[in-house]
Amino acid sequence: MSQCRWGFLSTASIGQKNWKAIRLAENAKVTAVASRDKAKSEAFIAACNAHTPVEEIPVAHDSYDALIEDPNVDSVYIPLPTGLRKEWVFKAARAGKHVLCEKPCATDAAELKEMINVCSENNVQFMDGVMYMHTERLKQLQETINDGQLGDVKRIVSHFSFCSDDEFKTSNIRTDSSLEPHGCLGDLGWYTIRFALCAMGGQMPTKVRGTILSDLKRPESPEAVPMEFAGELFFENGASASFYNSFLTDHQQWASVSGTKGHLYIPDFVLPVSGNQLKFRVTNAEFNCYGCDFVMEDYSRWIKTRETSHSAVNSAETNLFRNFSQNVLSGKTDDYWPAISLKTQSVLDSCLSSARDDSRLVSVSKL
Repeated sequence: MSQCRWGFLSTASIGQKNWKAIRLAENAKVTAVASRDKAKSEAFIAACNAHTPVEEIPVAHDSYDALIEDPNVDSVYIPLPTGLRKEWVFKAARAGKHVLCEKPCATDAAELKEMINVCSENNVQFMDGVMYMHTERLKQLQETINDGQLGDVKRIVSHFSFCSDDEFKTSNIRTDSSLEPHGCLGDLGWYTIRFALCAMGGQMPTKVRGTILSDLKRPESPEAVPMEFAGELFFENGASASFYNSFLTDHQQWASVSGTKGHLYIPDFVLPVSGNQLKFRVTNAEFNCYGCDFVMEDYSRWIKTRETSHSAVNSAETNLFRNFSQNVLSGKTDDYWPAISLKTQSVLDSCLSSARDDSRLVSVSKL
């Protein structure tokens, strides 16, 4: 089978997970890794290969430009900090390389539009790295919503958080506004906002409200970044969504969708709990009165999909690279992926704008 040849534009630690995902995808392989220090590229390749061996050792480049110019690279994975990403998306696209971009994709929607336009002009695929988009569970969840089991969707709630340590607060790029200006909203809110958009079938909210519950200003950071953030989204049909993101609260990553006839709950919508199946619970409760007996009856069922949580042929990260590589090999780009990225970025921008204006209710700009 033909294989899409991947280059890693950085030795960021998330790349180790993606190295294995590409190794497990039958239509992809890593052919190059770049760092500004060739020794770091070589060390990254050696460490990944020791854990997950590959048939051909990728080339170690000593600069990002060298990887962009490498004729043995079809697609570029870009996990560089958000504040630095635009330049390299431009360079990759103009060199005819397809682009898989970490999230948040850009510093704002205007910048992301530029990035998407350059990719479109050069006929290369653009996609962000939200792995749960490539699970069978998400398809099943959307089908459950669409087939009326919940009735009309009225409310979506999601929570994604982890509790950072002192080192994270003082030295991680996610607390430096020059590199990651959105803080926890960008790192975690991208997922919660995306979930709401998926549950609403891609419909955009008309208005949003955001609140920075706590922030952090490192001495070397130009601005403070959100450490806790709460958002509200309001849709035309009367549905609403709320989300909470935090670098100060222990691991949680749950979401629920409530309708007029039932509700569903997913306990691990971003990073599936270890195991060989993914699941969500659907409940159509009934409140019944039998004479003097007032009874709330819970009619719940778990919908399960045969998918492995991580590091497997059928896991989300492998599917992401398999699906992207298939687009590349087919010679066709899929406009859905840049469109959903732009929607997510636009909602994120509006939430942050609201938060910086005393949580004023703001309209979401039409794309």
